[in-house]
Parts: sequence; structure tokens; C-alpha cells
Amino acid sequence: MPGRSKSSAKGSRSVRTEMHHMRSGKHRVKSRKQAIAIGLNKARRKGARIPRKGRAGKKSA
Repeated sequence: MPGRSKSSAKGSRSVRTEMHHMRSGKHRVKSRKQAIAIGLNKARRKGARIPRKGRAGKKSA
């Protein structure tokens, strides 16, 4: 994948597997957002460089 960054690929893969686990009933998460947060957290622990919540779009005034 020459055009994509490795961090977004790792992050999206982790989120995809967590959503699959949520839908199949393997994880007892209450919402879709919770499953996404778990997936991103697992990707960060594996070493993916994913920006923290709120850091990407903030501008200083």
C-alpha cells in the first residue's frame, strides 16, 4: 500500500475486528463508539501511531 500510512491501516484493521466481535456477541460493549475506542486502544498498544482524541483538529486562537 504505497499511498496509505501504516498507522491508519493498523487502526482500521483493529477497529474492524472489534466491530466484528461486537456484532457476533463476543464483547459486551454497549455502543458502537465503545467498540471503536477499544479497537483504537488495542492498535495503540500494538504500536500504531494514532492521534489521541481531540488533537488532530484543534487550532490555537
